[in-house]
Amino acid sequence: MAYETIKYEVADQVLTITLNRPDKLNAFTATMQRELIDAFDHADKDDEIRAIIVTGEGRAFCAGADLSSGANTFDRDARRGPVKRLADGKVDYSDANVRDGGGQVTLRIFKCLKPVIAAVNGPAVGIGVTMQLAMDIRIASEAARFGFVFSQRGIVPEAASSWFLPRIVGIAQALEWCYTGRVFPAQEALAGRLVSQVVPPDQLLPTARALAREIAEKTAPVSIALIRQMMWRMLGADDPMEAHKIDSRGIYTRGRSDDVKEGVMAFLEKRPAAFKNKVSGDMPDYFPWWDEREYK
Repeated sequence: MAYETIKYEVADQVLTITLNRPDKLNAFTATMQRELIDAFDHADKDDEIRAIIVTGEGRAFCAGADLSSGANTFDRDARRGPVKRLADGKVDYSDANVRDGGGQVTLRIFKCLKPVIAAVNGPAVGIGVTMQLAMDIRIASEAARFGFVFSQRGIVPEAASSWFLPRIVGIAQALEWCYTGRVFPAQEALAGRLVSQVVPPDQLLPTARALAREIAEKTAPVSIALIRQMMWRMLGADDPMEAHKIDSRGIYTRGRSDDVKEGVMAFLEKRPAAFKNKVSGDMPDYFPWWDEREYK
């Protein structure tokens, strides 16, 4: 697969997606948006891919939106043409041209069926940090810096971060970072629970790959796909009974699967399990969470 702004590399059942505009600090563009969505589409369809790592080329993870358009960078009418208007002249917010591009990326990551690890190698601000929020685990280099800088640019947080960020770090921490718009170091991100580890720069990718390989080698891919969606979706549930309903369906269907029989026997026989069920063909039909219609 040929991409202009990202690299797509698969080795040992792990896909590494590298943001690849190092001369621009991997600044986010509409092309990068389309390519990231396409990369996650391909990854979900490939049963050989068991985990995904996202990182940046060069000294930055992603410096945020490409601001080379100057004052019109965030003006949709100026950049895409006037959006639709209703009969009374008000904006028709259902027009696809109104949609936030970063949000389309995070929604695609949100419904991914593979675990996603962010390996944050350097500065990550604006969309460079909000795109990470839909990823499952964030590991930072000591060289990483983070910034929810929107208030300092006169705009607001995007990429569905008003949903993700408070759930990850708590409302008070989310508001402090977004109110000030300041850039902060990796250790503060660790203290605020935005990242789970901070490691020396030369240990960043080895650490992420070791975690990805542990998942790939020891777990059942269908179980991982279900666990990922169960955990994320239940963040919005209003009662534990909703989780109980989903858990019960999962235990019932997985309990009858070849994977569970293999997992139990492998444990009893003290050997590695060889799971055969595939995400592409063995997901239960009562989990329609990856249906594109949800996001249209």
